[in-house]
Amino acid sequence: MEKYAFKYDELPVYKVAEGVERRLVKTDNLMMVNIEFRDGPTSEPDPFHSHPHEQVCYVVEGEVYLFVGDNEKAHIKAGDKFAIPSGIPHTIQRLTPVVRLIDCFTPIREDFL
Repeated sequence: MEKYAFKYDELPVYKVAEGVERRLVKTDNLMMVNIEFRDGPTSEPDPFHSHPHEQVCYVVEGEVYLFVGDNEKAHIKAGDKFAIPSGIPHTIQRLTPVVRLIDCFTPIREDFL
């Protein structure tokens, strides 16, 4: 039987780095990722990265600076959202001790599995 409902506390936890964890659910073409950072605030932005996936993000808790390409940094806080098209370099800098994000990607990020 196919599973369609997922309890947050029952999802596998993937440790990305010290103080950084993610949990995810996916279909064949869409992925939702809860990522929790407990390593802030950080003194510098993370390295820029890009990927072929489209990404939208909702900030659940905390505050970050968002850097996208050559644009000026944006101050993003809980309740805010951002969207990153495919192939655009971007990164964040955490401004609070805890930052919790919900990212959605299409297509799914095989590198997260």
